[in-house]
Amino acid sequence: MAYDEDLAERVREALAAERDRAEKAMFGGLAVLLGGRMAVAVSGSGGLMVRVDPDEALGLLERPDVGPVVMRDRPTRGWVLVAPAALTDDDELRGWVERGAREARRAAPPARGRRPRGGGQR
Repeated sequence: MAYDEDLAERVREALAAERDRAEKAMFGGLAVLLGGRMAVAVSGSGGLMVRVDPDEALGLLERPDVGPVVMRDRPTRGWVLVAPAALTDDDELRGWVERGAREARRAAPPARGRRPRGGGQR
């Protein structure tokens, strides 16, 4: 399923002032990265994946339009999925996007390059 282009454009508008913003196709949707760290993603299955403080995630999951991000049959720590119904209001969307941006800025820098599999050099 393709992601919601209108939602993607609204996310772009909410992050227009960010200089280090990049977009990347991921998870059947569109991820938005700040400084190489994923902040939010417009989900291909609907809604918005948002990076959150892991200590706040349980409280956020009590909201009716917020659910866990599940990857490989397991909830992903520090991420929530906000349903499309909760994103119709621009101020509400902006609040979620700003939360994701704040957490992306606080996250550890992304790893540069990958280590070879199988124990490294021979």
